[in-house]
Amino acid sequence: MESTRLNKISRLIQKDLGVIFQQESRNLFGGAMITVTKVDVVKDLSIAKVHLSLFATADKDALLEKIRSHTKEIRHLFARQVHNQLRVIPELHFYLDDSLDYIENIENLLHH
Repeated sequence: MESTRLNKISRLIQKDLGVIFQQESRNLFGGAMITVTKVDVVKDLSIAKVHLSLFATADKDALLEKIRSHTKEIRHLFARQVHNQLRVIPELHFYLDDSLDYIENIENLLHH
């Protein structure tokens, strides 16, 4: 029961943050394409670990730091979107999801 609830909340956070990044990317992040690939929520819903894939940027680490510097703003936009669905708005922690880069690297190694 508990894991089903956490999964639903994770999907809700993933979907709504995806929309926020799509809308705010041009203004805040120079038009980089940011995709929310996975969200892990702790049991008490106080923290959400958000994994991001970053495209159309030369320096992914710098973009991740820029996203982290706008965490308060992103959380505020998220809270306005889900205030009727969640009682507690989790603290957002952003991480780089490099699984697509890893897969691409493996494919390049296999083809050479």
